[in-house]
Parts: sequence; structure tokens; C-alpha cells
Amino acid sequence: MTGGLSGNRPCRIGSVTDLPPAPPKAVPLRLRALRASCLSHIRLLIPDMSAATTATVFNPQTDAGPHPSLVIYNTLSKKKEPFATVRQGQVGVYLCGPTVYGKAHIGHMVGPVLFDTIKRYLTYSGYEVRWVVNITDVDDKLIKAADEQGISMAEVAELNIKDYEDNLAALGVTQIDDFPKATECMGEIIDFIAGLIDEGYAYESQGDVYFDVAKDADYGKLSNRTVTEMQGDGGGAAARKRSAADFALWKSAKTGEPSWDSPWGAGRPGWHIECSAMSKKLLGETFDIHGGGLDLVFPHHENEIAQSESCHGKPMVKYWAHNGLLRKDAAAGKIGGRAERQGADREAGADDAGGSNDAGGKMSRSKGAGGLADLIAKQGGERIRFFLLRTHYRSTVLFSEEAIEEAAVGLETFYRLFKRYERVTGKSFYDLKPATIRAGVAANDAAAAAKQKFVAAMDDDFNTGSAIGELFELARLTNKFCEDNKLESSASEADQTTLTTLMTTIKELAGILGLFLHSPASAGGGDELLGSVMQLVIELRAEARAGKNFAVADAIRDGLKPAGIVVEDRPSGAEWSGGDTASLEAVMQMLIALRASSRAAKDFATADALRDKLAAIGVTIEDRAGGAEWSHT
Repeated sequence: MTGGLSGNRPCRIGSVTDLPPAPPKAVPLRLRALRASCLSHIRLLIPDMSAATTATVFNPQTDAGPHPSLVIYNTLSKKKEPFATVRQGQVGVYLCGPTVYGKAHIGHMVGPVLFDTIKRYLTYSGYEVRWVVNITDVDDKLIKAADEQGISMAEVAELNIKDYEDNLAALGVTQIDDFPKATECMGEIIDFIAGLIDEGYAYESQGDVYFDVAKDADYGKLSNRTVTEMQGDGGGAAARKRSAADFALWKSAKTGEPSWDSPWGAGRPGWHIECSAMSKKLLGETFDIHGGGLDLVFPHHENEIAQSESCHGKPMVKYWAHNGLLRKDAAAGKIGGRAERQGADREAGADDAGGSNDAGGKMSRSKGAGGLADLIAKQGGERIRFFLLRTHYRSTVLFSEEAIEEAAVGLETFYRLFKRYERVTGKSFYDLKPATIRAGVAANDAAAAAKQKFVAAMDDDFNTGSAIGELFELARLTNKFCEDNKLESSASEADQTTLTTLMTTIKELAGILGLFLHSPASAGGGDELLGSVMQLVIELRAEARAGKNFAVADAIRDGLKPAGIVVEDRPSGAEWSGGDTASLEAVMQMLIALRASSRAAKDFATADALRDKLAAIGVTIEDRAGGAEWSHT
């Protein structure tokens, strides 16, 4: 019997022909046209586009596909293809998740952050999206970890799943619909294997079950490899296989290892069959997008295709989307504006999509990656998400903490703009309510022009780097509008309306990227003590500058940078802002060091002023043998 999609008979197990019910559709919203009194201000920002009229927007729920502008790069065809869904208006997405034998590292976050953004954009574009991320909770590495830690495999998995989910939440990955575990889908896995045996694509050997690669004429089509180039499971399994390229669907139990009963004896599933069974269960025999890192093209995704298409006699997936891998790198480039858009153009080429994107070595546990929870605590989830999204998803991500800190500089551009909006209007940027679905608007204003360019970038294979560049450009134009019209001195109602339109557009587009959804720490933010301490710091700095004590003023400025805090001097007085890593502890350690250096320099006026100001907000510093400590009552 030959393999592939020609001449196949469907396997005996039941088929899923429709997606399970999706969440209710979002109600389309249309942006209100700007009042005529605002148009003169907007025309200061961009060239007049009045010749353009209301844009016609593709509605995937009512309009026949493919989407007229959205294209996605398909690893299988090695080219960008128009996006047309299997079922009108619905998108099924499957992303290979982690094998949970250890704590998550930042490399595990690349795919989830990118596909979280892809789901947000597809939802914004009017599609109903179901996104599945699997969990491999049975594997040789889990068994080894359980033995080393003296606990069960299930306990190892539970601990690391909790760590993984906590890290996803910290990075704003909130769009996953299903988290299936391999151990919870054992019935579907066993039925799938039995179907492949019935159809002649798999065989049992001494309690193991293997896929017979020679029976699949299309094997290797994703990775462009021939059977003679491939090598399957080694070790003792080689003697039980018909060919070295055959791979395991079921592994017979070893003494003391977790196992499940099956028609072939006790054992556990191979890695590849888990994803075929889980994706079929939740998304159907054919679904729209299958994602994963480039390192999964072969053997994992190649083997998924072989299993699923041999079983069902139809394509498993319409679009194979592979993200680049993350590597350690010391270089950190400028973030934002033109540099951001140019960097986004350096996409992975067609050759990279075959899995050769790993010349420098991907980041993995075996190569020392780790400490993701510590990295998030230090840098903040929004910084890390922004850092990952500034690179096109098919490109290699060059990781260093310096690069993340450079990304923080870019974020500060927006944080400062949000504070400016609050000063002009008295309202919070984070309270704005933008549209949640793509809609046609009159294309003769800066907001609409920015949206058009942003959408064009995302339609071009989800180019988040270019989209971020357009956000920076809109922020620049918005700042220019404020400055040209001196809005911080006096802003008319029309000016405030125009500004609110621009800021609402920033929030709308940034929300697609999962950015600026929640207010970071600030003077009026969630940490009241941090706000009180920072007010003290600003007063102390102002007094030092007024007294020409520039050593103290400079020490405060330099000490705030590691704390993730930026101070801006304005005509109305200094203001501070900080991202989600603004650290009270770091600020207090800076003040303790400042107190010590002032006392050493016999600058008792500064030391006493610092002591008194802290006491006024209930903070006490005590000198101990191991160094000064602070407390709050």
C-alpha cells in the first residue's frame, strides 16, 4: 500500500469534521468619524488623503475567502500564500507546547508570545479562533527527572506546568483556549495507533509499535529530506524495527516506569503521535495553522504529517508556520522608529524554513538557559514581550539582557506619551476603550493612516516588527501634535478630542500586540509606598539641584536607572514613570547608599533631610552589623 494522499482509505477511528463551538463573536464596532473641527489639526500631521473614502473591510464571517490581503508563509510550500480557512470564519491553531521535565526558560516563550499575538490579530480581523497548546507530560526526560527528585512523574509535570503557566501569564499570553495533556488523551492516542496498524502504516514488534516510513510515499515533504537521509530511534529499538527511519508510536513498558494498557501490552506513547491525536480531537482532521519552532520541522512535524495524513487521507494542516529560535547574543540594537521597521525586514528566507536556522545553537535547558521567573521579576513581562515581538517571527531572536533593557528604552517613549495625555486631558490612557475588531474608517486622518500601515504590516505574514515601527511613528506624530499646538499650556475641546482619537488608536493597535493593556507602576499607580518614596526622591533631588549639590542630584539620577525608573523635568515640576519592573527595593537601596555616602562626606544636611523625609512616610533605616536595613510601619 502506498502512502500520501492518493489512494488512502480513511482509518477506522471516528472523524471530527467540525470545530467544537468557538467563543461568541465579538460585536463589530466602527470608529466614529472625527468632528470637522478636528480635521485641521490632523492635517498638520500627515499629507491629505481626502481622495480616499471609507475603506471596505473583508468580513470573514460573510465574505467568501481567501482573505484579500492577508498572506502567511507556509513552510510546506516555502512561500507566502493567501489566507483561506478550512471553515468559513473559523481558524484552528495548534502550537506544540513544552515537555514539562524542568522549569521554563525564555526560549519556551517565543512561540506562545508570537502565536498569542497572531490569535489577537486574527480575532481583530473578524475570525473566530480556537488555539490549542499541548503539554507533553510523559517522556523519558520526565521519568529521569522524577527519579532524580524522588517524586512521581505526575508531580514533576504538575510543578513545571504551574511554572510554565505563571510565566505565560506574566508575559501577557492569555489567548490559549485548550491545554491538553498527553496523559489525559491516552484513549485517543491508542485508537489513532490502532487505526494506523489497520491501514498497514504501522506494525507491532515485541510490544512496541512503529510507523513504517516506507509505506508513506510523501514522507519528507516538509523538511525536504529523503528516507535515506533519515535515522529513527537508535539503541535497542533498532533491532525491533524494519527500517532505521521508522519511528515509535508506542513504547513497551520498562520495569518501574509509568505505563498504560494497550492492545500491544503495557507501555506509553511516542512523542509524535501525541500531537496528531490531540490536534484531531480538538481541531479536526484538517485545521488551519500548525506552529512551532524551526527545530521541530524534522523529525516532529514531519512525523505528525505522516501519521495524520496516512490515517485520514487528507492534508493535516493548511499552513505550517515556524518561528525562529532564540540564541544568546551580546549585541543590542536601537529600538523604535525607522530602525525598528528596517530590522523587521530581515525575515527568515525560504531556505531557513527547512530547519537550518540554528547555526549558533538554540537556547535550551542543556545549554544553560533558565531562570525565566527571575528574568521576569527583574525585567518585567511587558519588556520581554516587546523584545520578542520586535523581531519578525520567522527570524532568529538574539537574546541578551542588554537587548531587553534597550527595549525598555523604547517602551518609555510610550509611557511618557501616556503621562502627557493624562496631563492634557486629566484622563488615563489605560481607561480608553478602543475598537476590538477591524472596521472601515475614513482614511483622511493620522489615526486611520497609522492603522492602515499597521494592518498592512500584520497582513504581510504577521510582521510584528514593522507593526511596532508604525506604532512608534504614530507616537512621534502624536507628540508633535501636542508640541506644535502647545497642548500642555492650553488645550481646546477640539484639541483634546483629536488627541484622544490618536491615543485611542495607539491603544487599539498596541492591544493587538498584547501591549499596554494594564498600567505599569507610576506615581499614581498600584504601589502606594513606591509612589510616596518617589515623591520624596523627587523633592530631595530638587533641593539638591537648588542648592547646587550636583553630586547628590547625579547620584539620585544614576541610582534610579537600575530601579527601572525615569524622571522627567517639566515646567510644572519633575515627574517619574516606571514600567512593570519599577523596584521599591532598588530605590530604597539607592537611598541607603546615598545616606551612607552623604555621611561619609560630612554632608549631614542631606543625610538628615533623607532621614526626616523617610520618617514622615513611616520608613525607618537602621544601621546593623551586616549593613543598613529599612522597614515600613
